[in-house]
Amino acid sequence: MPALKPTSFTARITWLGRNTDPADSSVAGALRSEALETAVATLEGFQGEVHSGYTRASCSRVTSQHRKGTEIANVRQLSIMSAEELARIAQKMGVDTVDPALLGASMIVEGIPDFSHVPPSSRLQGPDGATLVIDMENRPCILPGREIEAETPGFGKKFKPAAKGLRGVTAWVERAGRFSVGETLILHVPDQPAWASET
Repeated sequence: MPALKPTSFTARITWLGRNTDPADSSVAGALRSEALETAVATLEGFQGEVHSGYTRASCSRVTSQHRKGTEIANVRQLSIMSAEELARIAQKMGVDTVDPALLGASMIVEGIPDFSHVPPSSRLQGPDGATLVIDMENRPCILPGREIEAETPGFGKKFKPAAKGLRGVTAWVERAGRFSVGETLILHVPDQPAWASET
């Protein structure tokens, strides 16, 4: 019996990006993505992406499990956000738009409500079968604020609070293939009840 079920929710890809700068993340411009029309996804992530790879050094998000810098499996190959939530972030910041390239985004999609809280282990599957596994909600940090500040002085510090609960998800490639702007992805979710624990 399948453990994942297709849903009626679909997402249209509105933007694709790739960060190729291996520079230290504290340097202005190091987070920025370049826009793509098509992204080639290997099992290590988007081809040419600085965050690709089968493993990565653990970061502050998992210090309860691993000492910082420990080699762990890379479930943060990609950063995916929704166009609807990005618009809400911009509104909260008091700007017309926020350029996804400044956020180091890999993909922007539209059509799935409350996208940042899609169940972990859900899949987004493209027309050619290329499949991304959602790891978990991506929490806002200060790095995108530095990029925003460089382009729009006075607004960088507004990003982190505005993006709380709206920063999208991290993901990794389960099946290789290609993703192109304008394509539609189908959301598949784990076939299980919500966890009843309140702790």
